[in-house]
Amino acid sequence: MTSRTSHDSGQRNPLDTTSAPGPSRLELVQKALFAPFNHKKSDSARILSDLAPVIMTPRMINSASTANSRQRQAVENGTVGRTRVDFATLGRAPLRLGMGSRRVTSRDLEVMEATEELLHAEVPEPDGVASNVSLLRGFNATIPSAEQSRTRRRQMRNVDAPHLGLKKLGMNARGLLTEDDDGHSVTSEDDVVMVPRIETGRKGKKRRGRESLSTSKLLGKEELSRQKKEILRDKENLHVRRSLIHNEIAEITNKIEALDVIREKLEHDLLKLQEDELELDDELEGVGERMDFEQAAGRSAKANGTQSVHVPQSSRRRKGPSFLPSEHNELPPGVAFMTLESHSAPIAALDFSEPYGTLVSASQVDSQLIVWDLFSGTQMGRLKGHTGPIKCIQVEDHVCLTGSEDGAIRLWDLRRVDNEDGWGEEGEFVTLSDVAEESEDGEVEAEQPTSNGIRNGKAPVDEGEQPCARVLEGHTKAVTSLYFEDDCLVTGASDKTLRQWDLTTGQCVMTMDILWAISHSAAPSIPGIAASIGSFAVPTPPFADGSWDMYEDFVGGVQFWGYGLVSGSGDGAVRMWDMRTGQAHRTLLGHTEPVTCLQFDELHIVSGSLDKSIRVWDLRTGGVFETLKYDHAVTALQFDTRKIVAATGENGIKVYNRTSMQHSTLLTNGHTHPVQRLRYMDRYMVSGGRDATVKIWSL
Repeated sequence: MTSRTSHDSGQRNPLDTTSAPGPSRLELVQKALFAPFNHKKSDSARILSDLAPVIMTPRMINSASTANSRQRQAVENGTVGRTRVDFATLGRAPLRLGMGSRRVTSRDLEVMEATEELLHAEVPEPDGVASNVSLLRGFNATIPSAEQSRTRRRQMRNVDAPHLGLKKLGMNARGLLTEDDDGHSVTSEDDVVMVPRIETGRKGKKRRGRESLSTSKLLGKEELSRQKKEILRDKENLHVRRSLIHNEIAEITNKIEALDVIREKLEHDLLKLQEDELELDDELEGVGERMDFEQAAGRSAKANGTQSVHVPQSSRRRKGPSFLPSEHNELPPGVAFMTLESHSAPIAALDFSEPYGTLVSASQVDSQLIVWDLFSGTQMGRLKGHTGPIKCIQVEDHVCLTGSEDGAIRLWDLRRVDNEDGWGEEGEFVTLSDVAEESEDGEVEAEQPTSNGIRNGKAPVDEGEQPCARVLEGHTKAVTSLYFEDDCLVTGASDKTLRQWDLTTGQCVMTMDILWAISHSAAPSIPGIAASIGSFAVPTPPFADGSWDMYEDFVGGVQFWGYGLVSGSGDGAVRMWDMRTGQAHRTLLGHTEPVTCLQFDELHIVSGSLDKSIRVWDLRTGGVFETLKYDHAVTALQFDTRKIVAATGENGIKVYNRTSMQHSTLLTNGHTHPVQRLRYMDRYMVSGGRDATVKIWSL
């Protein structure tokens, strides 16, 4: 960059500050700044002149004077240097201090010069949904120009008028103080309302009306056109900004949905942890039960004895995991992997001792029970003795109790099952823990079962011994439900009574009359059902296949624990009895049809009914904790701390997860007609349906 030569050879250096009166230092610096651009009448000169007031700060002037003095000293000392200060030399230090470490170059100035051309250039717009929104328009729309234009138009409409003191009026209207503590007004003199004096002395002179404020000011056509363009442009920008906000809202919505998915997954993981905790609790309790069992088995093994019917502890309240073959882990869950076919009518009752143990089943028309070996899936024999169809079964180890329409309860010893194919052959899977074998020399020794339940050798059974060890008689009608633990048995029958039995002596200890409990209860029952002295019979709601039966079981289910007994009856009530007094001390009402099944634990009672519902009752309050609705009648159920498994008149088995509150259905290789009975232990389940088959499931 070269400096302009002086018009006069005798003219002094304009930057010489030692000269006599002349231009000021500020003027000299400005001349030095604009000297390289005076020969160009381009946009760069205009941009620089607009930038000059910003650059010419006191700090900038001090830096320029320092650079000027250094130049003069260099000339006086005879050093070779620039004869004048150019823009780059003068602006390097202040630009580095005020605008960053990088200095402005000619390339940057070229970009600044082309700003107007770039803004007016036609930018290709996209087609489709984004045709109304572009990056450039979106950038312009984000500039708060609308407020500036609105403020400018408002100022154009302002009219000069006397001070009205509107600020003071507003403060008074809002209840704000207008005087300080000394009594002086806190408002300024401009806020005082000046009310002109009205002369009333002259009579007959009319008061002149006040003109409108809008008549005193004219905006002009050019200004109005400008305001119109501004308003249209602001409306256009509002449309763009609205589109941008909608896009942001849509983006936030998508993020919320993604977060909801993550939250749902985390909640699922949390529920899974809760299920694992419940499973560990059950396993811990099962380990404790196993320790007690092995200690009791060790004590009994030391004592001598003969083969007798020993009643083991009930498996209904067993919570720990069961012993399963290693191959069971290879089975997919929720699949029926075995089918047992020997019955000719719908299954009425079934129960088994343990997974892959002994199963006893009966149909609606058979008076004989079929005993199955679940390990091989073969029939082991039949139990003969009842004269009517079987209504209820409970199996514990080698002990089986059955109730029939003949009104009798029979106690069976499954070790004495008559089987022509050879019951108890060598290598057969039997889990009979309390069997005493006689040796050839006449000594009696206790047989020790192996850990996996498989015993080698044959259990001797006298040819004269029958499987039926005892017959309990007392009910006058069909025995429809039973439950036993240790030596205590409770049965319910269609004669509307509950009986407590001692299995050691075979005697009836107590009789509880349900009709007496109904008549002495303040709670109402189903009209025409409970008060019926004669036979009890109601039609069941149609099953999923359209079939139906006549339901005649007045007592649908019983269970006791200690001295507490729970029963479900045909009047739709769930009653809690005290077995020491034989009195019903609480009645739970909620079902509108007969109760068909029930079970309870430490906290809840779960009951199923012909009213197509399962109700979970809170033992502490007696209220309904949860209600599950289905499309058909509930005929069987079983539950634990994690799930409720039920037969609900459909081909599939319903499973309700109590932790996640989700329903699922087991259908794979299942029944072809509705399921009626079921029983499970750990991950092993047996079900019987109206298709006269028994299915073995893996859970």
